[in-house]
Amino acid sequence: MTGPQSEPSRHGRPSDPVQPVQPVQPEGGDRLIVIIGPPGAGKSTVGRRLALALDVPFIDTDASIEATTGMKIPEIFIDHGEAYFRERERAAVITALSRESGVVSLGGGAVLDPETRRDLAAHTVVLLMASLAAAAPRVGLTGSRPLLLGSPRREWLRLMRERAPIYRGCATITVDTDDVEPDGVTRRVLDGLADLSRRGDRKDED
Repeated sequence: MTGPQSEPSRHGRPSDPVQPVQPVQPEGGDRLIVIIGPPGAGKSTVGRRLALALDVPFIDTDASIEATTGMKIPEIFIDHGEAYFRERERAAVITALSRESGVVSLGGGAVLDPETRRDLAAHTVVLLMASLAAAAPRVGLTGSRPLLLGSPRREWLRLMRERAPIYRGCATITVDTDDVEPDGVTRRVLDGLADLSRRGDRKDED
């Protein structure tokens, strides 16, 4: 069986990835894993490693939007505005979540859409969390992040105050990524998925 094929991504290929393991099926047999979280949490980096470990495709919805529009995310915000971007994002989410299997990395603001939150209720959702101190060096918190213009650190904190409760409300598994290398985060996610699977098996036996 061939390994997962990733859609184009802005972040390049992972180095020293986690090796493939026996695919884990979380509770209910769901083989579509969705990753959410703030900018700088490592969603794309960990998502690729997780997809490799589970031997399923990796889909980055931001990369999908860029591929279909032919524009970078900041360019979409500048030329067309946030409302237009959210429409494109919703379409990318619908397409990604229609797959039978895979690891899907959502943009940080995708969970703001109520329909997306309803869709996520049917899937295993992994929340990657990061503090400002951890996220800042990972993404630079510069103008390349369209919603972090002005004072990037202040805007990041504002977004987190707004989004953290929504993230947690969608999450099946939560993993803190502070001071943990991507492979370590991936292993923690795999442990969480295995625990879900064991709990599902016990329910079936009952």
